[in-house]
Amino acid sequence: MRFFLFQPKNLISPEKGFTLIETLVAIMILSISLVVIMQLFSGGLKAGKISDDYLHGIFHAREKMEELLISDDLLPGNYSGTFEDGYQWAAAVDIVENPVETEEQAEISEKMPVVLLQIDLAITWTTGLREKHYRLSTTQLIDKKLVSEDPQDNRNS
Repeated sequence: MRFFLFQPKNLISPEKGFTLIETLVAIMILSISLVVIMQLFSGGLKAGKISDDYLHGIFHAREKMEELLISDDLLPGNYSGTFEDGYQWAAAVDIVENPVETEEQAEISEKMPVVLLQIDLAITWTTGLREKHYRLSTTQLIDKKLVSEDPQDNRNS
């Protein structure tokens, strides 16, 4: 005689559910995946910080180069300074000598009312224990009368 519509042995079957080892393996795979994702996110944050540092360096370099180029009293010499946020700059301004091959070229060069200046600008900053650099270089023509015959007379330290 049967009183149940189903047999009690079907209520608890050893074939249904997960074993402890299967659960531990699944948690281990999930943990490893999360660690990898977190490392990728951390790398992205580091790259963003480096990019931001270089962006500030480029901004300061452009700002200082424009300031040097519009200056009325730019003479050959070495100039340096520090920005408020810790970035440092150093500029070297030198006269570009025209290589003279013939006497005719020397006469033409002497008659020129301008001289060519080479401006090299370096921006440096420290990130952690490493020093980073960004460099700009350009040329500018200035009136020959502004520069003395001896370039050492115009040097600034």
